[in-house]
Amino acid sequence: MNKPKILVVDDESSIVEFIEINLKRSNFDVLKAYTGTEGLLVLEAEKPDLMVLDLMMPDMSGFDVCKKARLFSEVPIIILTAKGDDYDKIVGLESGADDYMVKPFNPWELIARIQAILRRVSKKVKTDEKEESLVFGNMKIDSLGRKVWKDDKLIELTPREYDLLMLFSSNPGKSFSREEVRKAIWGHEFIEERSIDVHVRRLRDKIEDKPEAPSMILTIWGVGYKSNPEIFGKK
Repeated sequence: MNKPKILVVDDESSIVEFIEINLKRSNFDVLKAYTGTEGLLVLEAEKPDLMVLDLMMPDMSGFDVCKKARLFSEVPIIILTAKGDDYDKIVGLESGADDYMVKPFNPWELIARIQAILRRVSKKVKTDEKEESLVFGNMKIDSLGRKVWKDDKLIELTPREYDLLMLFSSNPGKSFSREEVRKAIWGHEFIEERSIDVHVRRLRDKIEDKPEAPSMILTIWGVGYKSNPEIFGKK
């Protein structure tokens, strides 16, 4: 069985080497890059299973790397940041990251998060392969390829955004609290409620005709979210 490939992008060689040693001990293959530009080139050429990305780099920020990566890849991304305030976390998630860790960090926690994300992605792929392609109005979901089209145009969703869409579309009209969304998508991983709202907002920005007045993923005030059964109840 092939080892999962993890791309580590950080301009500090000591950090890269530290992560590399611990990842190899946990049976991962490691790809390395020391600038954002180099990281994007390796990402496109090698197609790793996950990317660990530093936020602060000299040539471009981790935010910009995320945005550029999302133009051609759905690879899960964990951002490493020396900043721990909510603004940086939210901007990172809005840029396309799936998770974040604040430096200094415990390498075993990083490995645990990587393993959890890879298990979830693998499980979702296996589950989706059992389903045929789904069509909801002008939107088509290809479960085998984990691709989504709207008006015959491919929509680039991150793995988390795709999982959220599948959760809501598979349960038309069902209300989910934020805690229920967290358990369904993130499992045992901790994630703040505000981060869940960011992911839902990003999904809306991509699938809704009017994200400011969503008609597909509805907010249930004081509870959480639900999908519109008038849309997702009709296949």
